[in-house]
Amino acid sequence: MERRVLSVALDRMRDEPVVLLEGPRSVGKSTLLQAIARSTNGHILDLDDVATLEAVATDPATMVEGQGPVCVDEYQRAPIVLDAIKAELNRSSQPGQFVLTGSARHQSLPTAAQALTGRLHRMAVLPFAQSEIEGVNASLLSRLFDGGVADAIGGRPSPTTRADYIERIVRGGFPLALSRTSATARHRWFDDYVRLTLERDVRDLSRVRQAHALPLVLERLAGQTAQVLNISAVAQKTNLELNTARDYTRLLEAVFLIQLLPAWGKTLTSRSSSTPKVHVLDSGVAARLLRLTPDKLTRRDPTSLTELGHLMETFVVGELLKEKSWMDGIAGVGHWRTYDGDEVDLVVERDDGAVVAFEIKAAGRVPGDDLRGLRKLRDAVGEAFLAGVALYTGERGYTVEDRLHVLPIDRLWTTL
Repeated sequence: MERRVLSVALDRMRDEPVVLLEGPRSVGKSTLLQAIARSTNGHILDLDDVATLEAVATDPATMVEGQGPVCVDEYQRAPIVLDAIKAELNRSSQPGQFVLTGSARHQSLPTAAQALTGRLHRMAVLPFAQSEIEGVNASLLSRLFDGGVADAIGGRPSPTTRADYIERIVRGGFPLALSRTSATARHRWFDDYVRLTLERDVRDLSRVRQAHALPLVLERLAGQTAQVLNISAVAQKTNLELNTARDYTRLLEAVFLIQLLPAWGKTLTSRSSSTPKVHVLDSGVAARLLRLTPDKLTRRDPTSLTELGHLMETFVVGELLKEKSWMDGIAGVGHWRTYDGDEVDLVVERDDGAVVAFEIKAAGRVPGDDLRGLRKLRDAVGEAFLAGVALYTGERGYTVEDRLHVLPIDRLWTTL
């Protein structure tokens, strides 16, 4: 499967002296780095290799010298390498000199956060998008910003069933999970991935005083996926102090197990909320943490329907954020919620102020009242509001009213 981010990264290297590819462990960053090195005649320093790590830690200046891009894999294992890169850039700041990968967010490393200020361009490498898995060049977000909503509406009826959506959710997008031939093998991989991330990557970032509590915090946060973050509830249910629960949440975000979706439009109205939503980064990991199988999610009881709704939102928001990571000119993303109960699951704003917004429904029909949040947001934003889309599991796309539309979720990975 070809990564869309590869061409984007090569393009950014034409302008930026240092490109940082950051994302969760086992997402394919090393494979991507190898492709970049082949395309640019670069050489790779793999800091997961003990001998290379020791050599870089001992003499970083010598290790980063040389012609062609120097590609440093898992740089956070020896942050001192950034000082050597900074010294090289002081001599020459021409673009395309260094490509780094990291399994921890750059700002979570105190040394790293300062060493290359103004010289480092960060790019997200996320689990495979469904369009990448299908091998199609689909980008619903770009189409909506470019005024292509009519094409999306006019496509063929969706062939994707509710069971198909559930299977995609529980499978997620990690390459090694996708390669597993059975659900049992995939579950083992998810369990190992979470355990190793907590034991290794979190340990590399911070000395955690109550390491035994980290899995509990992650489970509680997974239970809140696609909901407004409630740190107090996490602290109470894990017997942690509030500040400790908050710190552990930041650590879990730093190693890409969760992502916090900020509140958008906090100044849009006086009634707008400022609390973020929490999403597990990968829907497959979320389903495993919550022990939600396809059999459980296909049930029609109220609990199963609610759990599917939350997982569906996390899945779709994840797909849209992957598309956003391939685009230029995006000013910000977030969710919009008011104290009066109006909400929109995802808002994407372009640099020029144009807005596209999404509401996500794990249902085969969208009653008019389900568009209330999109209507309120459209009226508040005005002409800059380009499109509000309710994504659902039904078959057909249609326009409801001015700039408000309903589309099948699989328009995210189908070409028209």
